[in-house]
Amino acid sequence: MRVAVLGTGTWGTALAQLLCDNSHQVIMYGIEKDEVKDIKENHQNSKYFGPDILLPAELTATLDIKEALHKAEVIVLAVPTKALRSLLNVIKPHIEGRPYLVSVAKGFDTESHKRISEVIREEISLDHRQEIVSLIGPGHAEEVILRLLTCVTSTSLDLKAAEVIQKLFSNDYFRVYTQTDEIGAEYSVAIKNAIAIASGMVHGIGLGDNARAALITRGLAEMVRFGTRFGGEERTYLGLTGLGDLIVTCNSRHSRNFMAGEEIGKANSSSEFLKKNTKTVEGIRTSKVVHEIAQEYHIDMPITEAVYQVLYEGKRPKDALQEILKRELKKE
Repeated sequence: MRVAVLGTGTWGTALAQLLCDNSHQVIMYGIEKDEVKDIKENHQNSKYFGPDILLPAELTATLDIKEALHKAEVIVLAVPTKALRSLLNVIKPHIEGRPYLVSVAKGFDTESHKRISEVIREEISLDHRQEIVSLIGPGHAEEVILRLLTCVTSTSLDLKAAEVIQKLFSNDYFRVYTQTDEIGAEYSVAIKNAIAIASGMVHGIGLGDNARAALITRGLAEMVRFGTRFGGEERTYLGLTGLGDLIVTCNSRHSRNFMAGEEIGKANSSSEFLKKNTKTVEGIRTSKVVHEIAQEYHIDMPITEAVYQVLYEGKRPKDALQEILKRELKKE
């Protein structure tokens, strides 16, 4: 199949290489001239992966969105959530036929508080696409680019669409499962980013495995509480988009959310980190969205609320932790 991967970051690059491994015709689209040139001419994306990772010779890249989308049967949306809506407006006039739109982002639209699939539906009507598929789960680009074993889900309201994308991406190092609980899956992979910041804070403060295990477990309870409130299925949270993604994001050095939290925990303050950070850390925006939704619907989210207070109200991580520990004792 002809596939357009929109975005030249780590995840877009890793998935583009995977699709080439699966013998598909792949073209990447980006807005950074140096990155596009590096991919096209040097078969590298050295900005993110250094000089040692060589990309397939048949993988190409372009700055021209019309060229990227020409005859594309599948469009992979691999940009940060904050850039998604503007990208959809850019591609709308150039979509040919009814391709599959595959979202790999994990987060919310910060203005509308809507899930990623909801944003895509608002911007691209069904007569210009198949049903939306989210390729999400516990996958770090840094491992996929090395062809290390990874399992994720192809999530869609339309099982047949999910199965098409499952077959497109699956191979001997990338195993894809299907599911149809879009609400539960998209909420869980978004909220886990905020929990991962908290996990990093706990590690940065100097606490051990016991504390992080407790935080991850109670964080999962928050994710279930939030997602099921809006129609997500509880069983989804025991799967790859729930517990699986939570584990890897709360523990991995590849996790920007965990690493951000660790730095904030070590400083016992978020101010310096927020001043100098230039990377996309989805949990920062997610904590604000979840805070606002939880306030409106009266959902108890103590860990996510603590992350919000540290990031947006200047509370010190150690003080936020003490407030959680002083909460009334209760049954699990």
